[in-house]
Amino acid sequence: MTACIEMQPSRRRHESLVRAFMLTGELVQGLADQEFASKRADDLSELQDAGAKLLLMQSRAIMQSWQSGFAGILSFPEDWASKLDLLDSTDPVRMKRAEGYAFYALYPESYIEAASVSNLTPKTVVIGIRSIGTGLAALVSSALGAEPAYSLRPTGHPFERRVRVTPALSERILADRDTDFAIVDEGPGLSGSSFGCVADWLQANGVASGRLHFFPSHAGEAGPHASEPHRTRWRDRPRHVVSFDDLTLKAQDPKHRLQTWAADVVAVAPSSWRDLSGGAWRDVRYRDPSHWPPSYMQMEKRKFLMEAEGAAWHVKFAGLCGSHVDKARRGSLLSEAGFIPKIAGTCYGFIVEEWLDGTPLDHSGVSRRDIVDHLGRYLGFRARHLPARNGGASIHKLCEMAIFNITEAVGSDTAEKLRCVMGAPERLAGRLRRVDTDNRLHPWEWLTTTAGRIMKTDALDHNAAHDLIGCQDIAWDVVGACVEFELSSKERDCLADLVGREADCDLRDDVLKFFEACYLGFQIGLWSQARASVDGAERERIESTIKRYLDRLPQLVGP
Repeated sequence: MTACIEMQPSRRRHESLVRAFMLTGELVQGLADQEFASKRADDLSELQDAGAKLLLMQSRAIMQSWQSGFAGILSFPEDWASKLDLLDSTDPVRMKRAEGYAFYALYPESYIEAASVSNLTPKTVVIGIRSIGTGLAALVSSALGAEPAYSLRPTGHPFERRVRVTPALSERILADRDTDFAIVDEGPGLSGSSFGCVADWLQANGVASGRLHFFPSHAGEAGPHASEPHRTRWRDRPRHVVSFDDLTLKAQDPKHRLQTWAADVVAVAPSSWRDLSGGAWRDVRYRDPSHWPPSYMQMEKRKFLMEAEGAAWHVKFAGLCGSHVDKARRGSLLSEAGFIPKIAGTCYGFIVEEWLDGTPLDHSGVSRRDIVDHLGRYLGFRARHLPARNGGASIHKLCEMAIFNITEAVGSDTAEKLRCVMGAPERLAGRLRRVDTDNRLHPWEWLTTTAGRIMKTDALDHNAAHDLIGCQDIAWDVVGACVEFELSSKERDCLADLVGREADCDLRDDVLKFFEACYLGFQIGLWSQARASVDGAERERIESTIKRYLDRLPQLVGP
């Protein structure tokens, strides 16, 4: 915070303010959950009160900076540092990364904007749902001029959440049941039960349904697994939402537009952009829709094609809280080695990289030998030069995931055969080394440029995606390449030899079989989940992809 105060007014200072706010939110959430675990309920807490006040201070600074077009003079109460000192803990604090900030282009300013046009008064009681709601609620409070927000932790089955609140905290939150209540979180997800259970608790304690207001991250419905009472209330009550598009693409103030941010990195024309999100990139890469690969649209990052003085740029969301800068740094290394397009820079959660014209590798006519050779050099380079930057699922977790997904897809008999193929995971523990794996080796992720070069087009996100995989041994990518390019046994051995020599790693047959079993289980589960939310041609593409993985299982486990 001290560094932010000393910086000159600019978007760079604003980004630093937001990053400090997000880190504070993670800390306050972690401390609140620590107390919840001890008391088995949310309770009055001097520590949480201090955290809520500090978050409100930071939210006001973010609002001041945003509404002034990043030009405002910051003002913090003199006691802000002492409130930060109160957030000390003698025990380790388990903090949770906010998924919306990391994966789904959820910008905190959208909650400021939503609250600013909500017509709610400063008397509104604001309740954030932990985790990310802890900070989001502070943003709503700042825009309303309300008191510091409360936070509650729903627990239980994901589709049937409940809150546990002590009488003392209940009395404070419900001191005026005739005022309005704002419930703040990201989502809703599959059931909306986190929003629903807080509203249930308020109504059960005498708050009229007409006093409830929701601040979600999207304007959609409560989800297919929502209960009918929750679904009905969700439709009946106001939902205050400002979308990413309205916030950053159609903003009245040019300083708030993504196009302006990108223009600080490359000379982008302000009106020149095309949305490539949700599978729309396929319309640019493929002439014939019948050749389109499948898309898990909800999991895709926001991305745009922008033009500038004869050049084209891919502007893709890579995460807030500094993760976009880290990804760009690694991307520059891969780019300098000739494996991915040039990285031009970053702008508030987005990476700007060169857009290359070319043909998807699966339609390019490149020889199998050249493909295997390039895969070997690429994976070998990652294994040697890019150490793991985060954790990932343990081999035991990978094994459990694969068994569960295969059981769901084809039954327990095949799953048990798969378990036999994998053997005891612990036998591999000392032979593996986590690296910065790619985790997305599908042919449609590769491009053959007009100059004849093979380039990876999406190399920085998938080992930090919203799934359990994370960074793994390079064997994960080797089997991914083998499965996706349907390599023969001879081609597989050649690829493993190339990567092994380049990276000095263990790629023996038992290691590859284990990871292939896990890889197939993961992909079958992933695409089965994607299938549930689509129909028509997209569903057919996804079903064809799942069938391809299922057809490969007998090669691994036998008939």
